[in-house]
Amino acid sequence: MPRSTKIVATLGPASSDPLVLERMLTAGVDVVRFNFSHGTAEDHLERARLVRETSAKIGIDVAIMADLQGPKVRVGKFEGGRVTLKPGARFVLDARDELGNAERSSLDYKDLPKDVKAGDTLLLNDGLIVLDVERVTLDEIHTIVRIGGELSNNKGINKQGGGLSAPALTGKDVRDIDTAMLCGADFVAVSFVKNRTDVEMARQLATIAGARHGIKPQIIAKIERAEAIPLLREILDAADGIMVARGDLAVEVGNAAVPALQKRMIKMAKESNKLAITATQMMESMIVNASPTRAEVSDVANAVLDGTDAVMLSAETAAGKYPVEAVQMMDRIVREAESHFFEWGTEQTVLGFEHSDTASMARAAQALANDKNVTAVACFTTRGRTAWLISKIRPRVPIIAFTPDPKTYYRLAFLWGVRPQLVPFSNSLEEMIDHVDSALMHSDVVQPGDQVVLVCGFPVGAVRPPNMALLHTVGDG
Repeated sequence: MPRSTKIVATLGPASSDPLVLERMLTAGVDVVRFNFSHGTAEDHLERARLVRETSAKIGIDVAIMADLQGPKVRVGKFEGGRVTLKPGARFVLDARDELGNAERSSLDYKDLPKDVKAGDTLLLNDGLIVLDVERVTLDEIHTIVRIGGELSNNKGINKQGGGLSAPALTGKDVRDIDTAMLCGADFVAVSFVKNRTDVEMARQLATIAGARHGIKPQIIAKIERAEAIPLLREILDAADGIMVARGDLAVEVGNAAVPALQKRMIKMAKESNKLAITATQMMESMIVNASPTRAEVSDVANAVLDGTDAVMLSAETAAGKYPVEAVQMMDRIVREAESHFFEWGTEQTVLGFEHSDTASMARAAQALANDKNVTAVACFTTRGRTAWLISKIRPRVPIIAFTPDPKTYYRLAFLWGVRPQLVPFSNSLEEMIDHVDSALMHSDVVQPGDQVVLVCGFPVGAVRPPNMALLHTVGDG
């Protein structure tokens, strides 16, 4: 069986060599992530060119996701680049732009003193350093170091429990959206989303910027702020999917709360017919080691069994020593987990579309695929909605999605179980079946004589929701 759960890999210095990227795509990457927290516009444009050229060369097409930096609240720079904070010492965070030392540091987010008060807890460098807020003045935060350690330039700051007022989209993000559209990004991931307004603003900006290039990207809301948790439903309503961004989220809500939140978010995304991506430290040890830990293997497998649409590699492929091996290992783990997938009661409904023609055809396809000797579900889709809903009900066979639209074709690469095929527009049922037979007989999914469920609209050639599901024997014409 082909792998259903998709793999997202981050491009960076370790994976920008054409030969390394080619090996990564061959190993199983479905979506390439550009991390806009690092690099220039020129870097991203060059990498986008590299991805498209490499994928065309080897015949493996992938989607591109632009991941915006967002309002990462950070300390400034230090004399010598780093300092050591000792437990019990006093440490001041202030709004002045001066080099820091072991007693104070500047802030890149000048309004932080307005967001904290005495008694609050601040966590630096992904929670490795803990500061207790003693008092706050107009532009200074006076703290006592509870847990010390080494602190280097530009490390992040989180407030335990959340509550930072920094907007989700910064001026840099707005400029980066323009760059992402120049790169031909199929998805834009918005960092530190707090509510549906953040998502709607990002969509509006991306739609306007994308229109100049004929692109309408899909929006992924990254859930990494504590205040986003109570508003998950409205965020899901506004977004095309969510990323379970476990790094900053864990710092704000505590590590122990994350596993249950992950399961809840994936479940809610499935119920809302939206994408779910599980991210952050999935195989962190492979940054420096050729194999993951057993705990990391379990982490990836459990995300698959939870029903995530995609699992993501970050520094493992962007800066690690073993980017290709990380993809290969993730592919093996996912395949093994999926071999037990249907032991765990993952059949889904298509909420919000129960009475639509598309949902009816998706359910019919699932019933036929489960009851007959069917090798695959094939569907024709212009905008991707049919494939999206069939993906969400998790049939037991691969989904082959045929589309004449190149933009839809790339977006389909993100959907669970979906293998996209770019085909000419069909004007008749006979022409459509010819396209199906030609494409399927050149794939590794079916053989001549196999049965597939074909979902399409009739009359063929009209842009309309699907209204026909039929059994077709490949090669019979």
